[in-house]
Amino acid sequence: MNYVLASGSERRQELLHRIVDEFNIIVSDFDEDKILFKGNVDEYVVDLAKGKALSVKESLKEEAIIIAGDTVVVLDDKILGKPNNEEDAYNMLKQLSGRTHRVYSGLVVINMYNNKIEQESLYTEVKFSNLTEEEIESYIKTGEPLDKAGAYGIQGYGGAFIEGINGCYYNVVGLPLNLLNKMLRKVK
Repeated sequence: MNYVLASGSERRQELLHRIVDEFNIIVSDFDEDKILFKGNVDEYVVDLAKGKALSVKESLKEEAIIIAGDTVVVLDDKILGKPNNEEDAYNMLKQLSGRTHRVYSGLVVINMYNNKIEQESLYTEVKFSNLTEEEIESYIKTGEPLDKAGAYGIQGYGGAFIEGINGCYYNVVGLPLNLLNKMLRKVK
């Protein structure tokens, strides 16, 4: 079977290799701004993932199993996306400091061989330590926060700020492996 990951994320690619030996990468050109957040984070992340999966499906000339995902950070019912600049990253990290937030992922798996589709979402609670101004500024200088939802990467330098998590670690990295593995079994 031919597998396709609808993502250019190096983290998702690295994680997917743990459960799927070979797959192709097709980065979706889906316009995420088409999906409006209406207050339900689970629906929102699934809709984003579905948009990516369907966009890639339309571009394929042969059958495949398509895997698409989207991950967002939520604090006080507000979505913290990727920061626009260093000041934005600083403000996000300042908000997260000493608090617990949720990381939501939506996954969609489309099996074009048998037309089965699975879509799921889940969240992980993440507790941040209290951060000093110096820690925040030093972290931003690494460049790591600038391309990550919520302005941090748990698998990188940002992991030093994590006091604890409740839920799937790999969800926070960007691809909840246990959930994805179950979904792949269901679509076969």
